[in-house]
Amino acid sequence: MAFHEVRFPANLSFGSVGGPERRTEIVTLANGFEERNTPWAHSRRRYDAGVGLRSLTDLEALIAFFEARRGRLHGFRWKDWTDFRSCPANTRPGPLDQIIGTGDAHQTVFQLQKTYQSGAESYVRPIGKAVLGSVTVAVSEDPKVEGVEFTVDPATGLVSFAVAPPLGTRISAGFEFDVPVRFDTDGIQVSVASFQAGEVPSVPVVEIRQ
Repeated sequence: MAFHEVRFPANLSFGSVGGPERRTEIVTLANGFEERNTPWAHSRRRYDAGVGLRSLTDLEALIAFFEARRGRLHGFRWKDWTDFRSCPANTRPGPLDQIIGTGDAHQTVFQLQKTYQSGAESYVRPIGKAVLGSVTVAVSEDPKVEGVEFTVDPATGLVSFAVAPPLGTRISAGFEFDVPVRFDTDGIQVSVASFQAGEVPSVPVVEIRQ
């Protein structure tokens, strides 16, 4: 099993459906109260790649991509059009978008991450598949120069500084990112007649842990 650093055609994922899922275990007690727990620290995303198909050319592209990944065997990148950047949907990523750490004068490597805030509660999602060339970084709101003051590994989402940020400084970043996924089926069944009639195949895609 391997991960292919290639993105599923973005024009095909644009019309897909899907999003995050959680796993919650619920036990109902004799008095009617519930105990709720989750074995997952992070959500897992699922999509249907078949919904975005609009033409026979799209179908051919899907089959070619599926065969090159050997079905469920190899992972790949997926652009989630509902959530693919560090900033709100109507803005562009900037170096102050997300806090990714605090300097201690020793640590030089920081993981990209995105915080989802609602009221007093928040969830921090590690970002492992940054889009090449999209990452900007700042230390205490001072933008840094990529290739000189820091580098980014787009395969892991790790930001490495040439010099450790000073103690107490706030490390922030802006970026676009993909979701690491695999096909969740080893077969695609569709006929040209049914496809032209408006019936699209179901091609499930699921996020993978890395």
